[in-house]
Amino acid sequence: MSCLPRILLSCCVSASLILPAAAEPPLQAPAADKPQYVIISFDGAHDLAQWQRSRNLAARTGARFTYFLSCVFLLSRETRGHYHAPGKSAGRSNVGFAQSRGEVQARLDQIWLARAEGHDIASHGCGHFDGKGWSKADWLNEFGQFSAILRDAYSINGLSDEPEDWKHFAETGIAGFRAPYLSTGKNLYAALKEAGFSYDASGVSRGPAEPETINGITRFALPQIPEGPNGRRVIAMDYNLFVRHTKGEEQEDRQAKFENRSYDAFRSAFEAEYRGRRTPLEMGFHFTLMNGGAYWRALERFAGEVCVKADVKCVSYGDYLADHPDTAGTGKVGG
Repeated sequence: MSCLPRILLSCCVSASLILPAAAEPPLQAPAADKPQYVIISFDGAHDLAQWQRSRNLAARTGARFTYFLSCVFLLSRETRGHYHAPGKSAGRSNVGFAQSRGEVQARLDQIWLARAEGHDIASHGCGHFDGKGWSKADWLNEFGQFSAILRDAYSINGLSDEPEDWKHFAETGIAGFRAPYLSTGKNLYAALKEAGFSYDASGVSRGPAEPETINGITRFALPQIPEGPNGRRVIAMDYNLFVRHTKGEEQEDRQAKFENRSYDAFRSAFEAEYRGRRTPLEMGFHFTLMNGGAYWRALERFAGEVCVKADVKCVSYGDYLADHPDTAGTGKVGG
């Protein structure tokens, strides 16, 4: 089942800034010993084919990704009552659930394989509800349910062959979070610290920005990048491009128009940093194929060209923090 109608709202943040089409920041020669970081992430981590496709892309390019998992996809329709969102009745979700125990098993297998290959598994919460009005206790409740459902996914669904270290991974291996709808607030950040997260990737910045650590949590931001013939800025995420190009209505990508516009925006944003300050470039995607998969095709072209460069590191958020221990938050790894 596609979760497109609901997931698409996750990053609906618009930008109306207008830039001249040819405007570029002044460039300066980068330090020879400073790599260009590219951080690519996926929200929801639902569709099984896209798990495999992303892992294949990583294998071809040497990239490592962050997967922001929604824990409802580890519950089937029969076991969905294990999730009870703050302020909602049990078994409710904005993005649905897995269709069967077999689907849950296949997704758990993909998570375990991705982890073994060096990717970062992080939290997108559970039911994809907008938590802007939640209290700190509500957020802690959501985080606790994410941890419990991930830890007990095999037993909840009556599945065998749980990996020996699965529970240890679930209890200690989830360091990051991205809020549904990129909806944040002081209660979220207070809860993130108490829950032991190290980083949050829910922010939005005008352009590529260095992460900053506040109260023990390292905060990353998806940049707004120039796109299209007028260079209007848009959040570097597939959903926002989908809304920009077709107002969120599915269309055939005739002559690869949407793919090419997206690729050009990605590549221009990359080149501005690569030839300039080399600020990390963050990009976000979903496992939903919008406008016929135009944005994934643009991603694959982009990653295939830049991630193989010797002075470029296409890494997960976790890898970036490991490379920059002075930047990392003080939270312990775990959700």
